[in-house]
Amino acid sequence: MAFLELHDIHKSYYLGSEEFPVLKGIDLNLERGEFVSILGESGGGKSTLMNIIGGLDRKFSGEVLIDGKKLDHTKEKQLDNYRRSTIGYIYQSYNLISHLNIVDNILVSLDMTKLSGGERKQRAIELLKRVGLGDQLKKHPNQLSGGQKQRVAIARALASDPDIIIADEPTGALDSQNTKEVLEILDQIAAEGRLVITVTHSQDVADYGTRIVHLADGILDDDKRLKPAYPVPTDTQKIESKPLSAGASYNNAFKHLKYNFWRNSLIMLGTAIGLFAVLLFSGLGNGVSGFIQDQINSMVNPNSITVMKNPSGKKMSTAAFQASMSKFQSQPRKMLVKDSEVAKLNDIKNVDKVEPGYQLATYTLSRGRKNSNGNGIQTWSKAFASNTINSGHKPGNDEIVISKNEAIALSSGKTYKKLLGKKIKLTLPWITDSNRPVQVKGTLKVVGFTKSGTASVPAATSFATMKKLLKRAKAETNANYVSVNVKKSTEVKKVATAIKNVKTDGKYTFGAITVGEILDTVNQYVQIATIILSAIAAISLLVSALMIIVTMYMSVSERTKEIGILRALGGRRKDVRRLFTAESVFIGLFSAAISLVLAWGAAAGLNSVLYGIVKYNMVQITPGNIITTIVIAIVISFIAALLPARRASRLNPIDALAAD
Repeated sequence: MAFLELHDIHKSYYLGSEEFPVLKGIDLNLERGEFVSILGESGGGKSTLMNIIGGLDRKFSGEVLIDGKKLDHTKEKQLDNYRRSTIGYIYQSYNLISHLNIVDNILVSLDMTKLSGGERKQRAIELLKRVGLGDQLKKHPNQLSGGQKQRVAIARALASDPDIIIADEPTGALDSQNTKEVLEILDQIAAEGRLVITVTHSQDVADYGTRIVHLADGILDDDKRLKPAYPVPTDTQKIESKPLSAGASYNNAFKHLKYNFWRNSLIMLGTAIGLFAVLLFSGLGNGVSGFIQDQINSMVNPNSITVMKNPSGKKMSTAAFQASMSKFQSQPRKMLVKDSEVAKLNDIKNVDKVEPGYQLATYTLSRGRKNSNGNGIQTWSKAFASNTINSGHKPGNDEIVISKNEAIALSSGKTYKKLLGKKIKLTLPWITDSNRPVQVKGTLKVVGFTKSGTASVPAATSFATMKKLLKRAKAETNANYVSVNVKKSTEVKKVATAIKNVKTDGKYTFGAITVGEILDTVNQYVQIATIILSAIAAISLLVSALMIIVTMYMSVSERTKEIGILRALGGRRKDVRRLFTAESVFIGLFSAAISLVLAWGAAAGLNSVLYGIVKYNMVQITPGNIITTIVIAIVISFIAALLPARRASRLNPIDALAAD
């Protein structure tokens, strides 16, 4: 039984509906150990027959049997395995991959074997030494002569230890001396027990083999044996093949990226700028949120809850409650909290202290002829942070603390500290118990200055002092807010919920606002601003993605022949897709690395400038931001490569090999 059998092979090409038969019923049996020349003129069907034998052409009728087993040309996976393990190609135009050195060209085939990395490298070098190129290992194809390139092609064809070597016009571009040397190598290969099939139109080349099969006009019209086939060894061990691994694909992609690094660097830089903007805006959002949190926590005890009357009697969210407060600014009596209502707050679990107080809208401080108008005077409670007062102490009976700015307005920038211990006048508008406006006045001693800056606290007195001033002016003395201090910070949310659920006469009595809720609201606005800025930056990422798509399409066009080579060696469609997606992902990763360097530099510069103003690092890039940036880079580059990679994988191997 022959090793390779062809039975009734018919093949036609079509131009529209018109049929052009190329092979008209080919029957042929070939054995290992033969050096068979398929001889014929151009256009006689030699290359078509070669592509069918090599598993590249799938659209024909008839049967191909390998070692007695039918090769099903309708099953792409079977054909990939067949080309990978059984076929080795040698081309007239060499079909070497230009960006790889000659060792790496051999390794492309060896990467689809089960040899270890070291064994693959060793075999590649041994094969190159066998064909006389042991001193050329570091050279690229463009640094070799035609004869040397063909020797590399022969070494690559032998790399995976195939049973069949198909040589398409292997000496067509060589001089007589190189022709002779190449034919001697092919004869040696046949002598090892392989089946060598040479497609040629040269009678001299055909006469070198063991057998000549003449093909004319799609028909085998002559079959001449020149000498017996070489004996086939029985004790040889064959190298096992396997599909190309993901690691090998990534390695090949990285090699091509390095080869065209400077061209791709512009794409990387463009993508990096978009990623840098997203990263910087995210870091800025983190910094602003942290700064606001730091400032609020420096003013307010995080364990405190601000409790206010709920005039509507309806249960509502914190945001809705805060929004409703503006409706009652002109109706302050509706915000008053009765003592009986305050008492209910003491009964709530985990409450440490309940302090009724006053929050009054406007006030005037006076000393001599100097005045300072302020907004939001209130009574001192445990809600104030321990470090609220910068100089002095908290207010007691007939005492007041004011901000540094107010102290300067009542004295001067150089002498404001001398105001400590001095008395000033406080004037503020309020209402009587009959809801009439009244002026509340009092003389109080300054006992402290609150911190200045963006987190400055307005003037504050003790509850007892303010209540005494209100009584003296015959004004309303019921509190208009309550400060509730919670024992543990972990219980603040639960206590706030319990306060919101307190009812009087079937209606909800209170609204409650915690520091955490204030921060959540502020952070929400910061996040929205960050997202908007990042979305603007994302436009550049979209442009970068389009640049990557164009680059990948150009790469597919430039590497069409490489795609055909990979497929001819047994590479799968998924291997081709992975080759291009991997290169694109590498571009994304390098872009991410560049963006991280840019962001680090920009963050350091901005923080250096802004720290002198606000004493806070306003750009804070977190590990989460870095990971997110890397993920965005990978996702964008991967998606951008999908269409070009798909196009590359769907190329017909025969057409790809024929590309210029």
